[in-house]
Amino acid sequence: MWGCGGRRRRRLGALLLLLLLGGLLLRRFNWSSLVPLQLWGRTLGLQAEDSEFRLEGMPFRILGGSMHYFRVPKEYWRDRMVKMKTCGLNTLTTYVPWNLHEAATGKFDFSGNLDLEAFLTLAAEVGLWVILRPGPYICSEWELGGLPSWLLQDPEMQLRTTYKGFTEAVDAYFDHLMARVVPLQYKKGGPIIAVQVENEYGSYAKDPQYLTYIKTALLDRGIVELLMTSDNRDGLSAGYVEGVLATLNFQKDSSFLDYLDTVQQNKPKMVMEYWTGWFDSWGGPHNIFDADDMVNSVAEVLKTGASINLYMFHGGTNFGFMNGALDSDEYKPDVTSYDYDAVLTEAGDYTSKFFKLRQLFTKIIGQPLPLPPMITGKASYGAVLLPQYVSLWEVLPSIVEPVKSEFPVNMENLPVNDGNGQAYGYTLYETVISGGGQLHSRDNVRDRAQVFVNTVFVGFLDYNTVELSIPEGQGFRQLRLLVENCGRVNYGLMLNEQRKGLIGEVFLNKTPLRNFKIYSLEMKPGFMESLRGVTAWSTIPDYAVGPAFFRGNLQVQYLPQDTFLKLEGWEKGVVFVNGENLGRYWKIGPQETLYLPATWLQPGNNEIIVFEERTAGRIIQSVDMPYLGRTHYMD
Repeated sequence: MWGCGGRRRRRLGALLLLLLLGGLLLRRFNWSSLVPLQLWGRTLGLQAEDSEFRLEGMPFRILGGSMHYFRVPKEYWRDRMVKMKTCGLNTLTTYVPWNLHEAATGKFDFSGNLDLEAFLTLAAEVGLWVILRPGPYICSEWELGGLPSWLLQDPEMQLRTTYKGFTEAVDAYFDHLMARVVPLQYKKGGPIIAVQVENEYGSYAKDPQYLTYIKTALLDRGIVELLMTSDNRDGLSAGYVEGVLATLNFQKDSSFLDYLDTVQQNKPKMVMEYWTGWFDSWGGPHNIFDADDMVNSVAEVLKTGASINLYMFHGGTNFGFMNGALDSDEYKPDVTSYDYDAVLTEAGDYTSKFFKLRQLFTKIIGQPLPLPPMITGKASYGAVLLPQYVSLWEVLPSIVEPVKSEFPVNMENLPVNDGNGQAYGYTLYETVISGGGQLHSRDNVRDRAQVFVNTVFVGFLDYNTVELSIPEGQGFRQLRLLVENCGRVNYGLMLNEQRKGLIGEVFLNKTPLRNFKIYSLEMKPGFMESLRGVTAWSTIPDYAVGPAFFRGNLQVQYLPQDTFLKLEGWEKGVVFVNGENLGRYWKIGPQETLYLPATWLQPGNNEIIVFEERTAGRIIQSVDMPYLGRTHYMD
């Protein structure tokens, strides 16, 4: 009797344990509570065999948000991810920027803020799945859509095609990248549940074999998770590839989801990019998408049963020279801020969109969400004087070795950076003239040139102004063209035409100019370090004009806090704080402040160097609120 009763108790205990485990499994397979570090028995992965996603055979719904590790200081990654989780999302999506990870051919950087593996591992720790969007092209309002500029050294280069020069470069990059991300896939215990094949190729579609090549490149290197494409409505057909799930990008009209049926039937529907706001261009307004309109539109998408990814959940910043540009009817470079009017602000603060979405997702999930983290304080450090000054003309001979060439050489083909050319920043072209007359660019300036005779400013050449009068003078004089790469186009059919600097000959009185000294001014850390050590720094004169560098110190008494730099009275240039490139400013707006994260500051003195192209102010204001400019509500 004792043995029989013991067996019954053991059987009852085993049954209770099975029921408990079953309950836990059902709870974990519910899309609202499933998290990477709680799941075991990974064999099937994310599947799209019928009208709904399944993970390990159980229904699963993607509620995603986009955040890019390369636009957010590493120290803030966890904060932004936790906010994503407490908003009700279960999946993080990120692009991977080739041009940062392989800035020079064959030299890969996945350290510091580019530590992709740390980013993905952290996402798993926070409880987020990952959809990885490795490109090689990413669009994203990012310089050349994430493609490295050294690809353009080849005059025959055909980007985003099966052109041999492009595929060889992609293969070498993918060999390195995929070795890092393959172990982080779902079936290997990681958070990656899906991988995107290229990006919005249907809007480019120059090579019908290209998407198949990218798909094969991923599979051959060990990608085993669900593959997806991502296109707008008009690009769906040309962007579809057999065996890959098509997803859609749009902002307002959930009826667009029906277009997915034109390329695939009985498949889960997903909005890969639901645009929560929009980006801004220099000279335009700050675009706003009304929070109520956005949340109502998201609710309509969710009513259809579709999965969704909020692009962007947190936009961050185009630090340095990494902003992209558009070139349809005219060339328009993007601003430094990638605030995007997203769910979180550029500095990671909550918006009304966050709380309205959190309320919506709480209803859908049917259970309370964790409390959002406390917001971090912002500081106003007041006015910062910049009392020191040095002209570009004074420092050039000591810190930059010029390239001598009979003809103009575009930025990418300059013999600098170990043969990789110049990627970003400014390039100065100097030659000697013996008289004045009409200077004509023949539309060979990319993108904007300040013209000087000796050190006297004459005017600008750009896409709209191609001719300039050069005053007469005695003897030989230096003609100088300081050309800025304002940002390579990241979207559209003009990607192959993104060489910068002087891309052809410039004429004076119909005679092509010859015999140039060309200075590469990429303003990398080494350049800025050399600049600190020059002896030519002096007290700023009563009237100081650029191109010149201005230097001062921002004082922080206690623990640093995020702040925003307002450059009222300055015209156009770049700001460096403790050697970090915050990005560009331009008085035409809309953006009026530059975001300065606390992680780039230290207690005590913080060096600020401003490169001003033309008209300098006297001070910079450190303020505790961003000013992103005049607003425009999107229809």
